[in-house]
Amino acid sequence: MSVTVTEPAGPGDHLDSAQAGRSALKGSALRTGAYVAGLMLSLISAPLLTRHLGVVEFGRYVTVTALVTIVAGFTEGGLNSIVLRGYSQLGDEQRRSMMRAAIGIRLLLTSVGVALAVAFAAGAGYTTAMVLGTVLAGVGLVLQLLQSMLSMPLQSHLRFGWSSAIELLRQIVSVSLIVALVLAGAGLVPLIAIAIPAAGVSLLVTIPLVARYTPLTPSFHLGEWWRLLRESIPWAVVAAVNIVYLRIAIVVMSLVATAVQIGYFAISFRIMEVLVGVPGMILAPVFPILARAEASDPERFARVSGRIFELALLAATWIVVCIEVGAPFAIHVLAANKADPAIAVLRIQGFSLIGNFMAMACGLPLLTARHYRPIVIANLLALVTSATVTAVLSPSIGARGGAIAVVCGELGLALISAVLLSRKLPGVRLPLSAVPIAALAGGAAVAVGLLLPIPAVAGVFVASGVFLGVLALCGRLPDELGELLRGLGGAR
Repeated sequence: MSVTVTEPAGPGDHLDSAQAGRSALKGSALRTGAYVAGLMLSLISAPLLTRHLGVVEFGRYVTVTALVTIVAGFTEGGLNSIVLRGYSQLGDEQRRSMMRAAIGIRLLLTSVGVALAVAFAAGAGYTTAMVLGTVLAGVGLVLQLLQSMLSMPLQSHLRFGWSSAIELLRQIVSVSLIVALVLAGAGLVPLIAIAIPAAGVSLLVTIPLVARYTPLTPSFHLGEWWRLLRESIPWAVVAAVNIVYLRIAIVVMSLVATAVQIGYFAISFRIMEVLVGVPGMILAPVFPILARAEASDPERFARVSGRIFELALLAATWIVVCIEVGAPFAIHVLAANKADPAIAVLRIQGFSLIGNFMAMACGLPLLTARHYRPIVIANLLALVTSATVTAVLSPSIGARGGAIAVVCGELGLALISAVLLSRKLPGVRLPLSAVPIAALAGGAAVAVGLLLPIPAVAGVFVASGVFLGVLALCGRLPDELGELLRGLGGAR
């Protein structure tokens, strides 16, 4: 869709206001809070699911869900980002035309992607249950991606409370059904099929909330489709690569590694799969503001881009601290004492989050400013690196090889993205002085958390306190943290 700026209707005024940053900050807190609440709920269902299926069968479960998630990465096509940017920059009639075309594209591309995933599963020699599971998970994917598309107007209007509540509702439905089916002794196929009712409920709740903002019927006008696809293809590659990193490792391992090693990686992967969503939860609410500033206020765009980098770095380092200290607890909750080798795998994979956060923080301004080609090439190179290293290392060192491959891909992409941002957008100054401070605070926190003779959970809290304390001593404790706490306190 053309992104020529017209007089905005609806969200534009709020995005230009001084309150937009505070709304985005609260949006990050709400989305992250809902995500954490969903994670807490998964602590109920995940151990039941893992222990019910066993290491080998759980590996098959994760392989199917990873395959379908890869399809989501490619068929999502970056459309959500294009639509969100359009809602932040376009006029009313243009928004409606854009949404109808986007809905049509979403339905067609996702359906084709699911068909290809089923064909791959059958051709790769997956079991009958895995092939049928791919079909059912694909149906759930169509519903879920349609819901995510329809929720874009809510995000553009900075109504993050509703979008967060809907995501939490989907998680509640999913967890409830997992618990019920595990207690009933269900097998692999019914457990995978849970994606259908979970996504269906969230879609039904979303429709009445967005009906006044957007049309709900698809358009199949090829001219409108091409205008959207032309801009969404670069976003599609980047979004797909971000989703594929972890999943390509387990798909490659399903072809070259033993079933037990795949199971160990799958258990670690299941934890990382949850955490990899955190960057999006934190950074997504800033995107409408970034898109609006790119079109109308270059100085604000540069300032917001630099601030995103530092906040993403500090948030990623803190999460890695929690992983390094709390890995034994996380693995034992998920799989009891049957998967201790997965502890080392999780600790290795944890470092990939730093690359994930940094790549997103640097890539978002580049994509917003339409520097597509270099960031697409960087993402593809990183993906090839991850797949190649997995294929080389996994046959000899199993799950640890897959974890190392993921880290290599993510950190490589982060470094390339930072260099590209500095060269393509020289007005954006990255606060690189925060890097050694984050490393110092993170290293001190991990050392204290691991050396103290206390349970892992207590160690996580102590290490977090040390991390924040070192940041405060160095004068790099984010001001946004205090503003957020004061804002939430005022809201209460």
